Amino acid sequence: MKPYLVQLTSMLLVVFFASHSVSAIGKSETASDDPWLEVLEEELVDVNPANVTGDIDIAGSSTVFPIAERLVEIFSQDGYTGSINVASIGSGAGFERWAKEAETDISNASRPIKDSERQEAIANGREPIEFLLGIDALAVVVNPDNDWATDISIEELAAIFSSEKWSDVNPSWPNQNILKFSPGTDSGTFDFFIEQVFDKNQEPLLAAANLQLSEDDNILSRGVQSNKYAIGYFGYAYYNEEKDSLRALDIEGITPNRATIDAASYPLARPLFMYSAASIFREKPQVAAFLGYALLNTQDVALGVGYFPVSDTDIQKSIDLYLTVLSEIGWF
Repeated sequence: MKPYLVQLTSMLLVVFFASHSVSAIGKSETASDDPWLEVLEEELVDVNPANVTGDIDIAGSSTVFPIAERLVEIFSQDGYTGSINVASIGSGAGFERWAKEAETDISNASRPIKDSERQEAIANGREPIEFLLGIDALAVVVNPDNDWATDISIEELAAIFSSEKWSDVNPSWPNQNILKFSPGTDSGTFDFFIEQVFDKNQEPLLAAANLQLSEDDNILSRGVQSNKYAIGYFGYAYYNEEKDSLRALDIEGITPNRATIDAASYPLARPLFMYSAASIFREKPQVAAFLGYALLNTQDVALGVGYFPVSDTDIQKSIDLYLTVLSEIGWF
């Protein structure tokens, strides 16, 4: 199989970016047993950030935020001089701004878009396009002084987040209130936790005593650090930043780490996405440029900020989708 090398052409310079820089379209004639590595080395989408102009507005998942923030940082380091606003407001709130209000260009999400959100987007002329950016292992964390809970089942996890005292879950555990810290209901992390732990029924958690909800993962982290009897959950990157002050629980006997994510054995692993639309690409070509750049760099970035890179196969699927969209709207 011959890998293809797609670069942005002088024709694209007129049709696509106008004042945005792009190179020439062509196909590599070099055969390779590993098309992804060949394509990666050749730079599948050769975007020069120094020649990309126009502002970009991104909002959504607090979990995806570290990936987005780092991508924006290196995009600027490579020469982009425009403005990219990235807001950490939760997946649900992000989709509301992107799909319902049609205010933002890219929606960060730690869960797939819902059918209702998809229909809202379509009503605004935005057919959602989903790009897989990384993999998160949701970390369930306790205070380091917690010496009784180490490896818990999904059933025990549900009981902990819906019971009043630790001893209600296990009589050998302390007769002390469980202080629970959870992302808010606008968070994709909350949605994922409810789906995996409570079989999509949020009422047991929301009705639980001693519960604090927050869209700010730093508040959740500090809450668990401050009390021996606290427990919380959030994205792995936030745990990784605070791992000297927190302890992640094993779930079903499996520790969240690179090996268990690659093996797809950790039960609380989930994909991380960015969403946009072809109509947005047409109106704001700089959004297409940024997403092309993001797809080239996201594997290194995800790992660098404490998450896990998607497989070569999956990133290739996202790149193929991206190229298909550019082709369908006539940019090459």
